[in-house]
Amino acid sequence: MLIEVVKSKIHRVRVTEANLNYIGSITIDEDLMDAANIITNERVFIVNNNNGERFDTYVIRGERGSGTICLNGAAARLVQPDDIVIIMAYAQMDAEEAKTFKPSIVFPDSRTNKIV
Repeated sequence: MLIEVVKSKIHRVRVTEANLNYIGSITIDEDLMDAANIITNERVFIVNNNNGERFDTYVIRGERGSGTICLNGAAARLVQPDDIVIIMAYAQMDAEEAKTFKPSIVFPDSRTNKIV
């Protein structure tokens, strides 16, 4: 039997942009993606600490070192620039592997989105 566990987490990062006119997704600074072990097109779950919204989308790579966190398309209606969000990715694994698995968790500076 497989279970889902948190694989990656970017904890309390600031939304820098919301672009309603893009086809969809979340743009994440490549430095944050690398640190959290998240790859392009990976499904992620977003929690908006400001309004309680919870939703999922897929990742596109943002400019390295830019601090970019941009919600695109319909998801742009669920956030405002400067909202604080948590970004999580999950992985399926068997229960025994899950017992010892260590997720990649990043705690960026929520003002600059830089890795602390």
